Amino acid sequence: MKKTLLPFLSCLLALGSCSEQSSGTMESATENTPSRQDLVETIESSTGHKDKTFASPWSVTKTVLKGGKQEGVELITLDNGKLRIAVIPARGMGILDVRMGDIRLGWDSPVKEVVHPSFVDLESRGGLGWLEGFNEWMVRCGLEFAGHPGTDEFINNTGDTATLNLTLHGKIQNIPASGYEVVVDEEPPHRIRIRGTVYEKFFYGPKLKLVTEISTTPGSDTFQISDRLTNEGSFPQEFQLIYHGNYGSSILEEGAMVYAPAKSLTPMNEHAAKGIAKWREYAGPTPGFTEEVYLLEPLSDANSRALALLANASGDQATSVRWNVTELPYLTIWKNTASEEDGYVTGIEPATGYPFNRKVERKYGRVPRLAPGDTRSFTLDFGIHLGKESVDGLIAEATQSQISAKIVINSEPPATE
Repeated sequence: MKKTLLPFLSCLLALGSCSEQSSGTMESATENTPSRQDLVETIESSTGHKDKTFASPWSVTKTVLKGGKQEGVELITLDNGKLRIAVIPARGMGILDVRMGDIRLGWDSPVKEVVHPSFVDLESRGGLGWLEGFNEWMVRCGLEFAGHPGTDEFINNTGDTATLNLTLHGKIQNIPASGYEVVVDEEPPHRIRIRGTVYEKFFYGPKLKLVTEISTTPGSDTFQISDRLTNEGSFPQEFQLIYHGNYGSSILEEGAMVYAPAKSLTPMNEHAAKGIAKWREYAGPTPGFTEEVYLLEPLSDANSRALALLANASGDQATSVRWNVTELPYLTIWKNTASEEDGYVTGIEPATGYPFNRKVERKYGRVPRLAPGDTRSFTLDFGIHLGKESVDGLIAEATQSQISAKIVINSEPPATE
Protein backbone atom coordinates (compact mmCIF):
# COMPACT_ATOMS: atom_id res chain seq x y z
CA MET A 1 0.00 0.00 0.00
CA LYS A 2 1.40 3.38 -0.91
CA LYS A 3 1.77 5.86 1.91
CA THR A 4 2.69 9.52 2.29
CA LEU A 5 5.64 9.93 4.66
CA LEU A 6 6.60 13.05 6.53
CA PRO A 7 10.39 13.49 6.54
CA PHE A 8 11.98 11.84 9.54
CA LEU A 9 11.80 14.04 12.62
CA SER A 10 14.17 14.33 15.53
CA CYS A 11 12.44 14.06 18.89
CA LEU A 12 15.31 14.47 21.32
CA LEU A 13 14.50 17.92 22.71
CA ALA A 14 14.38 19.49 19.27
CA LEU A 15 13.43 23.13 19.71
CA GLY A 16 13.73 24.17 16.08
CA SER A 17 10.89 24.08 13.56
CA CYS A 18 10.34 20.85 11.60
CA SER A 19 7.50 22.27 9.53
CA GLU A 20 6.84 25.39 7.55
CA GLN A 21 3.08 25.06 7.83
CA SER A 22 2.48 27.02 11.01
CA SER A 23 3.92 27.86 14.40
CA GLY A 24 3.01 29.88 17.44
CA THR A 25 2.36 29.63 21.15
CA MET A 26 -0.51 28.27 23.17
CA GLU A 27 -1.30 27.17 26.68
CA SER A 28 -0.12 23.66 27.54
CA ALA A 29 -1.86 20.94 25.52
CA THR A 30 -2.70 19.00 28.67
CA GLU A 31 -4.46 19.91 31.89
CA ASN A 32 -1.95 17.73 33.70
CA THR A 33 0.75 20.41 33.51
CA PRO A 34 0.91 23.94 34.90
CA SER A 35 -0.30 26.65 32.53
CA ARG A 36 2.49 28.26 30.49
CA GLN A 37 3.22 29.52 27.02
CA ASP A 38 4.36 26.47 25.06
CA LEU A 39 5.55 26.50 21.46
CA VAL A 40 3.18 24.67 19.12
CA GLU A 41 3.33 24.01 15.40
CA THR A 42 1.40 21.96 12.86
CA ILE A 43 3.55 19.27 11.28
CA GLU A 44 0.88 17.55 9.17
CA SER A 45 -2.84 18.00 8.47
CA SER A 46 -5.69 17.12 6.14
CA THR A 47 -5.28 20.47 4.37
CA GLY A 48 -1.94 19.24 3.03
CA HIS A 49 -3.61 16.35 1.20
CA LYS A 50 -5.79 17.97 -1.44
CA ASP A 51 -5.78 14.73 -3.43
CA LYS A 52 -7.63 12.84 -0.67
CA THR A 53 -11.15 12.94 0.75
CA PHE A 54 -11.26 12.46 4.53
CA ALA A 55 -14.20 11.60 6.77
CA SER A 56 -13.14 14.48 9.02
CA PRO A 57 -10.50 17.22 9.07
CA TRP A 58 -7.45 16.16 11.08
CA SER A 59 -4.05 17.41 12.17
CA VAL A 60 -0.82 16.37 13.85
CA THR A 61 0.82 19.08 15.95
CA LYS A 62 4.01 19.35 17.97
CA THR A 63 4.02 21.20 21.28
CA VAL A 64 7.34 21.96 23.00
CA LEU A 65 6.73 22.21 26.75
CA LYS A 66 8.42 24.77 28.96
CA GLY A 67 9.39 24.94 32.61
CA GLY A 68 10.66 22.60 35.30
CA LYS A 69 11.49 18.99 34.53
CA GLN A 70 9.54 19.10 31.26
CA GLU A 71 11.57 21.89 29.65
CA GLY A 72 11.95 21.05 25.95
CA VAL A 73 9.83 17.89 26.03
CA GLU A 74 7.73 17.42 22.88
CA LEU A 75 4.10 16.36 22.74
CA ILE A 76 2.91 15.07 19.38
CA THR A 77 -0.89 15.37 19.25
CA LEU A 78 -2.91 13.48 16.66
CA ASP A 79 -6.37 15.06 16.34
CA ASN A 80 -8.54 12.95 14.02
CA GLY A 81 -11.49 15.34 14.28
CA LYS A 82 -13.02 13.36 17.13
CA LEU A 83 -10.14 12.01 19.24
CA ARG A 84 -7.02 13.83 20.45
CA ILE A 85 -4.09 11.50 21.21
CA ALA A 86 -1.04 13.08 22.89
CA VAL A 87 2.18 11.08 22.37
CA ILE A 88 5.46 11.70 24.24
CA PRO A 89 8.46 10.64 22.11
CA ALA A 90 10.89 11.55 24.91
CA ARG A 91 9.18 9.06 27.22
CA GLY A 92 9.42 5.89 25.16
CA MET A 93 6.54 6.91 22.85
CA GLY A 94 4.12 6.71 25.78
CA ILE A 95 0.69 8.34 25.51
CA LEU A 96 -0.07 11.15 27.94
CA ASP A 97 -3.83 11.09 27.40
CA VAL A 98 -6.62 10.60 24.89
CA ARG A 99 -9.61 12.96 24.77
CA MET A 100 -12.99 12.83 23.09
CA GLY A 101 -15.17 15.76 24.09
CA ASP A 102 -15.48 15.67 27.89
CA ILE A 103 -14.15 12.10 28.10
CA ARG A 104 -10.51 11.55 28.91
CA LEU A 105 -8.39 8.43 29.00
CA GLY A 106 -5.81 9.43 31.57
CA TRP A 107 -5.63 10.44 35.21
CA ASP A 108 -4.60 13.21 37.59
CA SER A 109 -1.24 12.08 38.90
CA PRO A 110 0.53 13.99 41.68
CA VAL A 111 3.29 14.31 39.05
CA LYS A 112 2.06 17.33 37.09
CA GLU A 113 4.89 17.79 34.61
CA VAL A 114 5.75 15.61 31.63
CA VAL A 115 9.11 14.70 33.11
CA HIS A 116 12.09 14.27 30.81
CA PRO A 117 13.89 10.97 31.54
CA SER A 118 17.13 12.80 32.33
CA PHE A 119 15.50 13.86 35.62
CA VAL A 120 14.43 10.34 36.61
CA ASP A 121 16.75 8.23 38.78
CA LEU A 122 15.32 4.72 38.46
CA GLU A 123 17.42 3.53 41.42
CA SER A 124 16.00 6.06 43.91
CA ARG A 125 13.73 5.04 46.81
CA GLY A 126 14.79 1.43 46.63
CA GLY A 127 14.28 1.08 42.89
CA LEU A 128 10.99 3.02 42.76
CA GLY A 129 12.36 6.04 40.90
CA TRP A 130 10.18 5.21 37.86
CA LEU A 131 7.29 6.77 39.79
CA GLU A 132 8.91 10.21 39.62
CA GLY A 133 7.69 10.58 36.03
CA PHE A 134 4.55 8.43 36.20
CA ASN A 135 1.51 10.33 34.93
CA GLU A 136 0.70 8.95 31.48
CA TRP A 137 -2.42 7.14 30.34
CA MET A 138 -0.43 4.43 28.53
CA VAL A 139 2.93 3.36 29.84
CA ARG A 140 4.96 0.45 28.52
CA CYS A 141 6.78 -1.50 31.22
CA GLY A 142 9.83 -3.50 30.10
CA LEU A 143 11.66 -4.46 28.00
CA GLU A 144 14.50 -6.48 29.55
CA PHE A 145 12.45 -6.64 32.74
CA ALA A 146 9.23 -5.28 34.22
CA GLY A 147 7.35 -5.53 37.49
CA HIS A 148 8.50 -5.12 41.07
CA PRO A 149 12.01 -4.02 42.00
CA GLY A 150 14.42 -6.51 43.53
CA THR A 151 17.32 -8.68 42.51
CA ASP A 152 17.78 -11.32 39.86
CA GLU A 153 20.67 -13.23 38.36
CA PHE A 154 22.30 -12.59 35.00
CA ILE A 155 25.45 -13.60 33.14
CA ASN A 156 28.05 -10.84 33.22
CA ASN A 157 30.77 -9.93 30.72
CA THR A 158 33.16 -12.61 32.07
CA GLY A 159 30.55 -15.33 31.69
CA ASP A 160 29.92 -15.61 35.42
CA THR A 161 26.56 -15.54 37.19
CA ALA A 162 26.08 -12.19 38.93
CA THR A 163 23.33 -10.31 40.75
CA LEU A 164 21.39 -7.56 38.99
CA ASN A 165 19.30 -4.93 40.77
CA LEU A 166 16.00 -4.62 38.90
CA THR A 167 14.12 -1.33 39.18
CA LEU A 168 10.36 -0.90 39.04
CA HIS A 169 8.86 -1.60 35.59
CA GLY A 170 12.08 -1.45 33.63
CA LYS A 171 13.64 1.22 31.45
CA ILE A 172 11.67 1.59 28.21
CA GLN A 173 9.36 4.39 29.40
CA ASN A 174 12.40 6.50 30.27
CA ILE A 175 14.27 6.06 26.99
CA PRO A 176 13.64 8.79 24.39
CA ALA A 177 12.66 7.63 20.93
CA SER A 178 15.48 7.80 18.40
CA GLY A 179 13.07 9.25 15.86
CA TYR A 180 9.45 9.43 14.81
CA GLU A 181 7.49 10.04 11.63
CA VAL A 182 3.92 10.66 10.54
CA VAL A 183 2.51 8.34 7.89
CA VAL A 184 -0.82 8.73 6.05
CA ASP A 185 -2.22 5.81 4.07
CA GLU A 186 -2.83 6.63 0.42
CA GLU A 187 -5.94 4.45 0.26
CA PRO A 188 -9.22 5.16 2.12
CA PRO A 189 -9.95 5.41 4.99
CA HIS A 190 -6.49 7.08 5.05
CA ARG A 191 -5.23 5.79 8.38
CA ILE A 192 -2.96 8.27 10.19
CA ARG A 193 0.05 6.77 11.97
CA ILE A 194 2.65 8.14 14.36
CA ARG A 195 5.56 5.73 14.17
CA GLY A 196 8.57 5.80 16.48
CA THR A 197 11.61 3.69 17.31
CA VAL A 198 13.04 3.14 20.79
CA TYR A 199 16.19 1.15 21.55
CA GLU A 200 16.99 -0.61 24.81
CA LYS A 201 20.57 -1.68 24.20
CA PHE A 202 23.56 -2.48 26.36
CA PHE A 203 27.09 -3.68 25.67
CA TYR A 204 27.20 -7.21 27.13
CA GLY A 205 23.45 -6.91 27.62
CA PRO A 206 20.11 -6.77 25.82
CA LYS A 207 19.90 -5.43 22.28
CA LEU A 208 16.20 -4.77 21.88
CA LYS A 209 14.48 -2.57 19.31
CA LEU A 210 10.87 -1.42 19.71
CA VAL A 211 9.05 0.03 16.72
CA THR A 212 5.69 1.41 17.80
CA GLU A 213 2.81 2.77 15.80
CA ILE A 214 -0.12 4.73 17.26
CA SER A 215 -2.84 5.10 14.65
CA THR A 216 -6.45 6.05 13.97
CA THR A 217 -8.70 6.98 11.06
CA PRO A 218 -10.24 10.44 10.54
CA GLY A 219 -13.44 10.91 12.54
CA SER A 220 -13.14 7.59 14.40
CA ASP A 221 -13.71 6.96 18.13
CA THR A 222 -11.21 4.08 18.08
CA PHE A 223 -7.43 3.88 17.83
CA GLN A 224 -4.70 1.27 17.84
CA ILE A 225 -1.26 0.64 19.33
CA SER A 226 0.80 -1.74 17.20
CA ASP A 227 4.31 -2.65 18.35
CA ARG A 228 7.13 -4.79 16.98
CA LEU A 229 9.88 -5.95 19.33
CA THR A 230 13.11 -7.30 17.80
CA ASN A 231 16.14 -8.95 19.35
CA GLU A 232 19.06 -7.44 17.43
CA GLY A 233 21.61 -9.45 19.40
CA SER A 234 23.21 -12.81 18.60
CA PHE A 235 21.97 -14.57 21.75
CA PRO A 236 18.44 -15.47 22.90
CA GLN A 237 17.02 -12.62 24.99
CA GLU A 238 14.42 -12.69 27.75
CA PHE A 239 11.89 -9.88 27.69
CA GLN A 240 8.84 -8.65 29.58
CA LEU A 241 6.18 -6.21 28.40
CA ILE A 242 3.22 -4.72 30.27
CA TYR A 243 0.82 -2.25 28.63
CA HIS A 244 0.05 -0.24 31.76
CA GLY A 245 -3.14 1.66 30.83
CA ASN A 246 -4.24 4.09 33.57
CA TYR A 247 -7.77 5.44 33.95
CA GLY A 248 -9.09 8.16 36.25
CA SER A 249 -12.01 10.55 35.98
CA SER A 250 -14.22 10.99 34.05
CA ILE A 251 -15.01 7.28 33.67
CA LEU A 252 -13.55 6.12 36.99
CA GLU A 253 -15.84 7.10 39.86
CA GLU A 254 -17.72 5.59 42.78
CA GLY A 255 -19.84 2.77 41.36
CA ALA A 256 -17.74 2.31 38.21
CA MET A 257 -17.23 -1.30 37.13
CA VAL A 258 -14.54 -3.22 35.27
CA TYR A 259 -15.55 -6.12 33.03
CA ALA A 260 -12.82 -8.57 32.06
CA PRO A 261 -13.95 -12.11 31.13
CA ALA A 262 -11.39 -14.50 32.59
CA LYS A 263 -10.53 -18.14 33.15
CA SER A 264 -9.06 -17.38 36.55
CA LEU A 265 -8.64 -14.57 39.06
CA THR A 266 -5.96 -14.42 41.76
CA PRO A 267 -5.11 -11.69 44.29
CA MET A 268 -1.51 -10.53 44.07
CA ASN A 269 -1.06 -10.41 47.85
CA GLU A 270 -2.90 -10.94 51.14
CA HIS A 271 -4.21 -7.38 51.16
CA ALA A 272 -5.83 -7.77 47.74
CA ALA A 273 -7.30 -11.10 48.86
CA LYS A 274 -9.41 -9.28 51.46
CA GLY A 275 -11.19 -7.31 48.72
CA ILE A 276 -11.53 -10.03 46.11
CA ALA A 277 -15.33 -10.29 46.46
CA LYS A 278 -15.60 -6.75 45.07
CA TRP A 279 -12.72 -6.83 42.61
CA ARG A 280 -14.89 -5.48 39.77
CA GLU A 281 -16.34 -2.55 41.76
CA TYR A 282 -14.79 0.83 42.44
CA ALA A 283 -15.09 3.12 45.43
CA GLY A 284 -14.81 6.88 45.23
CA PRO A 285 -11.59 8.65 46.23
CA THR A 286 -10.53 7.20 49.60
CA PRO A 287 -7.75 8.81 51.67
CA GLY A 288 -5.31 6.19 52.93
CA PHE A 289 -6.37 3.54 50.41
CA THR A 290 -3.77 0.81 49.80
CA GLU A 291 -3.60 -0.51 46.26
CA GLU A 292 -5.27 -3.80 45.34
CA VAL A 293 -3.94 -5.86 42.45
CA TYR A 294 -5.70 -8.78 40.74
CA LEU A 295 -4.16 -11.23 38.29
CA LEU A 296 -6.35 -12.61 35.50
CA GLU A 297 -6.04 -15.19 32.74
CA PRO A 298 -8.30 -13.59 30.13
CA LEU A 299 -10.85 -15.49 28.10
CA SER A 300 -10.74 -15.07 24.34
CA ASP A 301 -13.03 -15.60 21.36
CA ALA A 302 -12.55 -17.89 18.37
CA ASN A 303 -9.97 -15.44 17.00
CA SER A 304 -7.98 -15.43 20.27
CA ARG A 305 -9.20 -11.90 21.03
CA ALA A 306 -9.77 -10.79 24.62
CA LEU A 307 -11.85 -7.87 25.91
CA ALA A 308 -11.69 -5.65 28.98
CA LEU A 309 -13.72 -2.53 29.63
CA LEU A 310 -14.31 0.10 32.28
CA ALA A 311 -17.79 1.65 32.58
CA ASN A 312 -18.93 4.56 34.70
CA ALA A 313 -21.58 4.22 37.41
CA SER A 314 -24.51 5.24 35.21
CA GLY A 315 -23.41 2.97 32.39
CA ASP A 316 -23.40 5.63 29.68
CA GLN A 317 -19.63 6.05 29.32
CA ALA A 318 -17.04 3.32 28.84
CA THR A 319 -13.66 2.55 27.38
CA SER A 320 -12.57 -0.78 25.97
CA VAL A 321 -9.40 -2.59 24.99
CA ARG A 322 -9.13 -5.69 22.81
CA TRP A 323 -5.99 -7.72 22.17
CA ASN A 324 -4.74 -11.14 21.10
CA VAL A 325 -3.99 -13.54 23.96
CA THR A 326 -1.36 -15.35 21.91
CA GLU A 327 0.62 -12.09 22.09
CA LEU A 328 -0.37 -10.93 25.59
CA PRO A 329 -1.76 -13.91 27.56
CA TYR A 330 -2.16 -12.18 30.95
CA LEU A 331 -4.09 -9.25 32.42
CA THR A 332 -3.57 -7.28 35.62
CA ILE A 333 -6.20 -5.05 37.21
CA TRP A 334 -4.64 -2.41 39.48
CA LYS A 335 -7.06 -0.61 41.79
CA ASN A 336 -5.73 2.55 43.43
CA THR A 337 -8.83 4.46 44.55
CA ALA A 338 -6.80 6.76 46.80
CA SER A 339 -7.58 10.42 47.38
CA GLU A 340 -7.49 12.68 44.34
CA GLU A 341 -4.39 14.37 45.78
CA ASP A 342 -2.55 11.03 45.93
CA GLY A 343 -3.76 9.71 42.56
CA TYR A 344 -7.24 8.25 41.98
CA VAL A 345 -6.64 5.68 39.25
CA THR A 346 -7.09 2.13 38.05
CA GLY A 347 -4.89 0.14 35.71
CA ILE A 348 -6.05 -2.28 33.00
CA GLU A 349 -2.84 -4.00 31.91
CA PRO A 350 -2.56 -6.68 29.19
CA ALA A 351 0.90 -8.21 29.37
CA THR A 352 3.31 -11.05 28.73
CA GLY A 353 3.14 -11.80 32.47
CA TYR A 354 2.26 -10.35 35.85
CA PRO A 355 4.04 -7.52 37.71
CA PHE A 356 6.03 -9.69 40.12
CA ASN A 357 9.80 -9.43 40.11
CA ARG A 358 11.33 -11.16 37.10
CA LYS A 359 12.76 -14.07 39.07
CA VAL A 360 9.24 -14.88 40.32
CA GLU A 361 7.79 -14.60 36.83
CA ARG A 362 10.50 -16.89 35.46
CA LYS A 363 9.62 -19.48 38.11
CA TYR A 364 6.08 -19.60 36.70
CA GLY A 365 7.20 -19.68 33.06
CA ARG A 366 6.01 -16.16 32.27
CA VAL A 367 9.28 -14.68 30.96
CA PRO A 368 9.35 -15.24 27.17
CA ARG A 369 12.51 -15.27 25.08
CA LEU A 370 13.33 -13.86 21.67
CA ALA A 371 15.71 -15.81 19.45
CA PRO A 372 18.45 -13.82 17.70
CA GLY A 373 16.92 -11.69 14.97
CA ASP A 374 13.36 -12.65 15.89
CA THR A 375 10.48 -10.18 16.15
CA ARG A 376 7.28 -10.34 18.19
CA SER A 377 4.24 -8.20 17.38
CA PHE A 378 1.69 -6.78 19.82
CA THR A 379 -1.54 -5.04 18.82
CA LEU A 380 -4.12 -3.42 21.10
CA ASP A 381 -7.34 -1.77 19.92
CA PHE A 382 -9.00 0.89 22.08
CA GLY A 383 -12.41 2.54 21.93
CA ILE A 384 -14.38 5.23 23.75
CA HIS A 385 -18.10 4.50 24.01
CA LEU A 386 -20.91 6.96 24.76
CA GLY A 387 -24.59 6.28 25.42
CA LYS A 388 -26.44 3.51 27.28
CA GLU A 389 -27.10 1.46 24.17
CA SER A 390 -23.45 1.31 23.16
CA VAL A 391 -22.20 0.60 26.68
CA ASP A 392 -24.93 -1.97 27.38
CA GLY A 393 -23.89 -3.84 24.25
CA LEU A 394 -20.30 -4.06 25.42
CA ILE A 395 -21.30 -5.17 28.92
CA ALA A 396 -23.58 -7.82 27.43
CA GLU A 397 -20.72 -9.11 25.27
CA ALA A 398 -18.39 -9.35 28.27
CA THR A 399 -21.07 -10.93 30.46
CA GLN A 400 -21.99 -13.54 27.86
CA SER A 401 -18.33 -14.41 27.39
CA GLN A 402 -17.94 -14.99 31.13
CA ILE A 403 -21.11 -17.11 31.29
CA SER A 404 -19.64 -19.43 28.68
CA ALA A 405 -16.70 -20.33 30.94
CA LYS A 406 -16.91 -20.28 34.72
CA ILE A 407 -14.15 -18.23 36.32
CA VAL A 408 -11.89 -19.93 38.88
CA ILE A 409 -11.36 -17.54 41.79
CA ASN A 410 -8.28 -18.27 43.89
CA SER A 411 -8.63 -16.80 47.36
CA GLU A 412 -4.92 -17.03 48.17
CA PRO A 413 -2.08 -15.16 46.44
CA PRO A 414 0.56 -17.20 44.59
CA ALA A 415 3.79 -18.19 46.30
CA THR A 416 6.65 -15.85 45.48
CA GLU A 417 9.52 -17.73 47.14
